[in-house]
Amino acid sequence: MKTGLYFGSFNPVHIGHLAIANYMIEFTDLDQLWFVISPLNPLKKQASLLEDHKRRSMLEIAVENDDRFRVCDIEFRMPKPSYTIDTLTWLKELHPATEFVLIMGSDGLPTFQKWKNYKIIEAQYKRYIYPRPGYPVEPDKHPNILIADAPQMEISSTFIREALRSKHDIRHFLPGRVYEYITQMHYYEDKSSI
Repeated sequence: MKTGLYFGSFNPVHIGHLAIANYMIEFTDLDQLWFVISPLNPLKKQASLLEDHKRRSMLEIAVENDDRFRVCDIEFRMPKPSYTIDTLTWLKELHPATEFVLIMGSDGLPTFQKWKNYKIIEAQYKRYIYPRPGYPVEPDKHPNILIADAPQMEISSTFIREALRSKHDIRHFLPGRVYEYITQMHYYEDKSSI
C-alpha cells in the first residue's frame, strides 16, 4: 500500500488542501492519503495556532465521508516540536508494510535542508511535490522527487483566518460543514487566533 503523508497545521483546513489531496490521490499512484496534523512546526510561529483537538475535528469533518483519506494525529503524542523524520520513523514501525510518500508544496523545498536529518528523508522517502506560486522546481537539485502537475492553489490558511476575523463571508473557501463548525464555535474571530 502506497500512502501519501500530507503534513500541515491545517489551521484551518480549506478547499485548497482538499483539492491538492484529491489531485494526489487521483492523478498519482497513491492508494490513500493521510492528513498528518502538526502540533508545532519548528519553522513556524505558534501564536496563531488553534488547539490541536479543534484542528483535528475540522479535518475529520472535512474528510468524514471519503475513505481515500484519513486524519493522522500521531504527532500529538510525540515530543514537541515535531520533526518529520521522527514521525516517519514511528509510522514505519507501526505500519511496516506501508510505503510512505511525503507530499510537499514547492515552497517547502528552499528550506528543506533545514529539516532534521533531511538527507535520510531524501534517500529513503519519495517526495511528491505540488506547485506553489513563485516557487518553481528544479528537479536536478532535489533527489527522489516526483513533480505533480497539480493546479496551483493561492488560498492560504492565513488568508482564511484574517477573512474570518474581519467578518467576511468566505463559506466557499472552506468545506461546507467545516465553515458551519467554525462559525458555530466562533473560531478565528479575535486577533489572537490569526
